[in-house]
Amino acid sequence: MKKLLLFYCFCMGCLLFDCKPGIAQNINWTHFRGSNLNGIALVESAPIKWANDSNLIWKTEIHGKGWSSPVVYDNQVWVTTATDDGKELSAVCLDFKNGKIIHDIKVFNPETVDRKHPINSYATPTPCIEKCFVYVHFGSSGTACINTTDGSILWTRSDLKCKHVQGAASSPILYGNLLILHYEGTDVRFIVALNKSNGEIVWRTERPKEPYEPLTEIGKKAYITPLVINVKGRDLLISNGSAVCIAYDPRTGKEVWRVVRGAESTVAMPVSENGIVFFYTGFMVSEDGNKFSELLAVNPDGKGDITKTNIIWKKQSEPIQLLTPVIKDGLIYTIDPKNILMCLNAGTGEEIWSLRLKENFNASPVLANGNIYFCSVKGKTLIIKEGRKLEVVAQNQLDGQIWAVPAILRNSILIRTDKYLCRIGR
Repeated sequence: MKKLLLFYCFCMGCLLFDCKPGIAQNINWTHFRGSNLNGIALVESAPIKWANDSNLIWKTEIHGKGWSSPVVYDNQVWVTTATDDGKELSAVCLDFKNGKIIHDIKVFNPETVDRKHPINSYATPTPCIEKCFVYVHFGSSGTACINTTDGSILWTRSDLKCKHVQGAASSPILYGNLLILHYEGTDVRFIVALNKSNGEIVWRTERPKEPYEPLTEIGKKAYITPLVINVKGRDLLISNGSAVCIAYDPRTGKEVWRVVRGAESTVAMPVSENGIVFFYTGFMVSEDGNKFSELLAVNPDGKGDITKTNIIWKKQSEPIQLLTPVIKDGLIYTIDPKNILMCLNAGTGEEIWSLRLKENFNASPVLANGNIYFCSVKGKTLIIKEGRKLEVVAQNQLDGQIWAVPAILRNSILIRTDKYLCRIGR
């Protein structure tokens, strides 16, 4: 009751004092891969040329390390970060106009810190934000709701646990009054929906045991962010884990259908266009011992096990796919783990064009104003024109590494490197 009263008071404070009327969705950036989680920026223009000493509106150092992407609402930009040892987990808020730090909040100090993969950070999940509230997530280390007006922490919980093994990476998403989280470890696997006002569990659904039984323990983990789509007037929560992709009713957590395919360490989230769902499996092993992943196109209109009936096409790929593709107008743009940039026909899976790159591009791409932005771990941003013919628009370089997805809005690009958050524009 005390938490509910506190939340009500803060809501009233937001409405009466500090929070301005909501800005249109196309000029906020509220989730991992944007407000619609699809990597498409609804802008009419975006910068295409910059460098360390040109077209930077501001550049602000962020302490610690974190691969979480920036989210934006009104004049606030939020990211999470962590110390190298994972013993301090923080949320940082910056002024969108000038890059000055508004809040720097230590959210969690875990008593025990699990190991992570060398290329991961302890602050990789991207926050999600709405008017007056930002929700930060650090996997098993904890989840919190912060009042963006004054930086106060409204609620926390750190009792939801799984063995991530290589660190947390799944980002939270908002759906109505729910905050939905994906936990898939070597020990337990479940989806949970929290009441966003107080953090209490509304529903929790365990992943089915049968698809995971043939897998080794290390093969039972995944790091994906789920997606909500609408199929014939019904919302479905799509969650592609290491062994099975499942569609849930997002209001109740009840399973609607499943596709059993893949094994181990699924990272890329599902995408959708024109009523079709596309997702990468975790890696599998062929009869001759070769490891591979698959990109599947699935008709999401079904019930039960639709593995044999609803797969439209599948395309073999290199394991393990880290970035999430972007899809628009029937074309899928992606870079595989062997650094092959490619454009695929979403209707057939056929490769339209491809180009081998010289470095790793692990951040998911963003499409804006007819161009697609790919950021490399060495600080380069490759910009190509969307379409059936490969056309390189620009290549821009910043110092440092880029693992976070850029946010593109208001004629600007927010790019997070391993040390700085930069706003690019004019």
